[in-house]
Amino acid sequence: MSIFHKISSWFEDAAYVWRQEIKQVFRDEGVLIFCIIVPLAYPLLYSWIYNNEVVHEVPVVVVDQSHSQLSRQFVRMCDASPDVKIISYAEDLDDAQSLVSRQVVKGIYLIPSDFATKINRMEQAVISVYCDMSLMLTYKAIYMTSVQVTQAMGAEIQKKVSGNYTDREDAITTRPLDFEDVPVFNPGAGYGNFIIPGVLMLILQQTLVLGIGLAAGTARERNRYSDLVPINRCYSGIYRIICGKALCYLMVYAVMSAWLTMVVPRIFSFITLIQWQDLLALMVPYLLACTFFGMTVSCLVHYRENVMLLIVFISLPLLFLSGVSWPQSSIPGVWQGVSWLFPSTFGVRAFVRMNTMGGVLSDVVPEIRCLWIQAAAYFGFACIVYGVEKRRTYRHAKERLGVLRKKREIRLQLKEKTKNAEVQ
Repeated sequence: MSIFHKISSWFEDAAYVWRQEIKQVFRDEGVLIFCIIVPLAYPLLYSWIYNNEVVHEVPVVVVDQSHSQLSRQFVRMCDASPDVKIISYAEDLDDAQSLVSRQVVKGIYLIPSDFATKINRMEQAVISVYCDMSLMLTYKAIYMTSVQVTQAMGAEIQKKVSGNYTDREDAITTRPLDFEDVPVFNPGAGYGNFIIPGVLMLILQQTLVLGIGLAAGTARERNRYSDLVPINRCYSGIYRIICGKALCYLMVYAVMSAWLTMVVPRIFSFITLIQWQDLLALMVPYLLACTFFGMTVSCLVHYRENVMLLIVFISLPLLFLSGVSWPQSSIPGVWQGVSWLFPSTFGVRAFVRMNTMGGVLSDVVPEIRCLWIQAAAYFGFACIVYGVEKRRTYRHAKERLGVLRKKREIRLQLKEKTKNAEVQ
């Protein structure tokens, strides 16, 4: 056999595996849902939830024990801010806390009875702020509003008692040491711009692994011996099996990745700073690593339900381990080592750095290198586990063939006995 014929045969067999895998994707409802429908629809739903970016008009109750002009001014200024809405007044702290416990409000402003008296005596007055810490965004809105209002009122009081003659003197008196707040990477302070890019990359990995696992589970369930590799001439080589299957999912997820990383953020006006050349350089190793990782894991899946439980179990921890929603430096070393096993760890970090922070390809070289290492490593693991599955298939085929031969011999013996009996 010539080299040309061997190469041609290799590509024909790989194409056959690719066609069978494509048919499996569109025939299997579970694979179709998780490989195509979920990547198309779920990002829209998730992005729509966070489309408002920041919380506004957080409900707050006021306990005004002062009933003075200054206390009413404080309440008016808080209510005028876009982040807080005064919806109720309470007679005492117990009534206000009952509203918080029933989740009618998210915070309490307690103004003591001596609030105005202390200010008029040039003494320090204290306003107590009670916040529901179960949601950090509401806590931030309530607390920061109170800080801004107290600073503004304090500045006005200082101006009145300072006896200054110019605005410059007033500015120095109220703020002898000033600062400038310059938001970096997320100027709108939007939660969606912060979390969505990492979630979109995680969706790519999880749906890809889930689809490959479901397809593998279906193949096992339809086989008498739960074999993953069928008895077929085209499945005789490990590399053609791996390449044929991988090409199928890479073609599907090339479209899905473009949808998730380029189209969805623009639909909801999220920050998108990454260039298509840098995105391509990132997505190629990321999809390869996710595909081969999914193929490796799929060999360990014997039932469709198992892969769904696995993906549901690890999805949220992987988001934390990526270092997007929780500081990477605060993750224990053991769990950082565990996170290196998943392509999403490096894919999420690289994408957020380039898409949200405006980084270029040179800024994410370590992550890109790790993704290529993962792609090569999981390709090797996939070859090993598929080799094991192939030998397992051949062993079952031999056992089946042996059983059929024994049955054939028994039938022949019975026929001979029947003929001998008829002759006698």
